[in-house]
Amino acid sequence: MTQNKYKTILYNKENQVAKIILDRPKVHNAFNSTMISEMLDVLTGIKNDSSVRVIVLTGKGKSFCAGADLNWMKEIINYSFDQNLKESLEIAELLYAIYSVPKPTIAQVNGTAIGGGVGFLSACDMVLAASKAKFGLSEVKIGLIPAAISPYVVRRVGESKAREYFLTGERITAERGEEIGLVNHVFPYDNLEQETKNTVNRLLSSGPNALANCKELLFKVPQISLNEAKEFTAKMIANLRISDEGQEGMAAFLEKRKPGWISDNKE
Repeated sequence: MTQNKYKTILYNKENQVAKIILDRPKVHNAFNSTMISEMLDVLTGIKNDSSVRVIVLTGKGKSFCAGADLNWMKEIINYSFDQNLKESLEIAELLYAIYSVPKPTIAQVNGTAIGGGVGFLSACDMVLAASKAKFGLSEVKIGLIPAAISPYVVRRVGESKAREYFLTGERITAERGEEIGLVNHVFPYDNLEQETKNTVNRLLSSGPNALANCKELLFKVPQISLNEAKEFTAKMIANLRISDEGQEGMAAFLEKRKPGWISDNKE
């Protein structure tokens, strides 16, 4: 197992899985500028690390992430516009890094997620939550708005539900989160770790380049016209069919055997 030392997060890499654990349990894993910087550093390294195929993001202790740290907010209240803009752009960069990293990402939501914590999970590909988890987009209650996280929350739950919860700030249970699409699956807390491993293993059974290309497909297709999509998607599948991975995957299917990349999966 590979482990890196950080102040606000734990990071380990084992059996092709990178796990990022928010590690400020005394403040419910609330983020500050240090955590933002450290998460960006980890994701930058993971992006081009071929030994990592799946990323899991979770929190240590009872909470997933309680949003912005109160002590950090005490500093921010005295910031100038330019200082606030710099901090906000760093959060936006982190969310974009989570969303666009060319590896499947799973948010393992072990407990409460508020504000920016909802942004972190919304930027992930899949959200698996403990039944006790609760979610909140309550920025309006303190005179703010969920600005940086809004592109990802709106993409996940749709405009109608985003309007409801952005404007009311109402708390969301895990079950309600699943109903509105904020959460993919809800499990009893004691089963969450194993269910996350099961999902990881399903992802590891697929071609790594196929998964990266699938993420590119999901990223680009909603942004282009149907006319542009014709050539883009045709070129993408044509390239994959003649690639080493595509050739191996198709041959394995036709020969009724497992493709070569599965033999590398030690989990």
